Amino acid sequence: MVSFEMNDRKKIGLGLTGFGIFFSFLGIIFFFDKGLLAMGNILFISGVSLTIGLKSTMQFFMKPQNFKGTISFGVGFFFVVIGWPIIGMILETYGFVVLFSGFWPTLAVFLQRIPLLGWVFQQPYVRSVCSVSNSSKFSF
Repeated sequence: MVSFEMNDRKKIGLGLTGFGIFFSFLGIIFFFDKGLLAMGNILFISGVSLTIGLKSTMQFFMKPQNFKGTISFGVGFFFVVIGWPIIGMILETYGFVVLFSGFWPTLAVFLQRIPLLGWVFQQPYVRSVCSVSNSSKFSF
């Protein structure tokens, strides 16, 4: 049974995920600083694990349709750690997009409901670029 209540473990997980995104952003801003990027990756993965649970995290990353994204993200993390941050971030970005491609339609609906940002996403020219089809995949 899935619990939607916000306990302390989930709050800490969301905080770690947010800090992971923040440190990754700082790492990119500071010309691909490998220390900040590695810290951001570690915080992001640990935050996701705490938010949805270790078992659910392992099931998500080990799904056969997610292998390509998992391997790409893992190899990208390895490249960041050994000192090749640009190649690592390219691989991680590809892996992130492949792993979370099922969530893009949900994200699009969420963004359209934000007061000021939603107006931008409801414009015809933006909708034509990011149109959501009935198969819940983006079509470009």
